Amino acid sequence: MDKGYNILLVNGSPHSKGCVARAFDELERTLNENGVATTRINIGNKNIRGCIACNFCRTHGKCVFDDAVNETAPLLAEADGLIVGTPVYYAGPNGQLHAFLDRLFYSTSGSVDCNQKIGATVVSSRRAGSTSAFDDLNHFFTMNSMPVVSSTYWNEVHGFTAEDVESDLEGLQTIRNLGRNAAFLVKAIRAQKERDGLPVQEHEHFTSFFAERR
Repeated sequence: MDKGYNILLVNGSPHSKGCVARAFDELERTLNENGVATTRINIGNKNIRGCIACNFCRTHGKCVFDDAVNETAPLLAEADGLIVGTPVYYAGPNGQLHAFLDRLFYSTSGSVDCNQKIGATVVSSRRAGSTSAFDDLNHFFTMNSMPVVSSTYWNEVHGFTAEDVESDLEGLQTIRNLGRNAAFLVKAIRAQKERDGLPVQEHEHFTSFFAERR
């Protein structure tokens, strides 16, 4: 039997029922209506530290810090895509979320193939700073052969509370369009994968400028 479609949603906000959660409610409902299941996790209030470049993961297949990163790795492996959501802090994403993604992608680079899993970012801001946070998190996808899903505007909602987001009709519309596009894309990728396989990704060359000091 063909495995159903599933997209992993990671909420980086410390408020599990805040603005990002309201956007994710809209996104999740749209994805489900279009035949894509969702798995949502909240990491914004967890104690997640940054990568210490110890390379423990290179020999052990998991991060040295056994927290939400290691718990999420198998979910990412089984998912058709990853959508992350963040509030905007000083024109950037939530710190826990950024640390989480640094370690998730680095520690799974040898064990989880993200080739052609879709990726997208949803941001929430009261006023501004959203596009720089949006751009920051999309870098994780473009460096891992993950098609970035677009919508009819940047994937953002505005407000200070979840109730405020209800008034951002264009923002919620943008999130619904993101959900429809994401569902379409994961189905198209699955069909092409079953027909011709995934595109080959070369990893033979690694530019290094380390030279022996004389």
